[in-house]
Amino acid sequence: MHYAIIGTDTEASLEKRLATREAHLARLRQLQQEGRLLIAGPFPAVDSPDPGPAGFSGSLIVAEFDSLQDAQTWAEADPYVAAGVYQTVSVKPFRKVLP
Repeated sequence: MHYAIIGTDTEASLEKRLATREAHLARLRQLQQEGRLLIAGPFPAVDSPDPGPAGFSGSLIVAEFDSLQDAQTWAEADPYVAAGVYQTVSVKPFRKVLP
């Protein structure tokens, strides 16, 4: 089943985000290589594809896991959690309808 992982950034998280980005992306690439990643990306803090110093307000990852617990465990092990980029992380079952 797919699960939506929504991370909400702490204030002024851009430096931490940039410092931890490669480790975060490596985990996403692993999901992609396994054919389990549906979509992933950040939420710009301003209405722009490149928010510059405004940074990001969080991230969305939708991926396949065996269970809600597996998705939560994976999310809690994200480098952005350990680095303090995310203030909160929520995990919800997701049912893809379109496209």
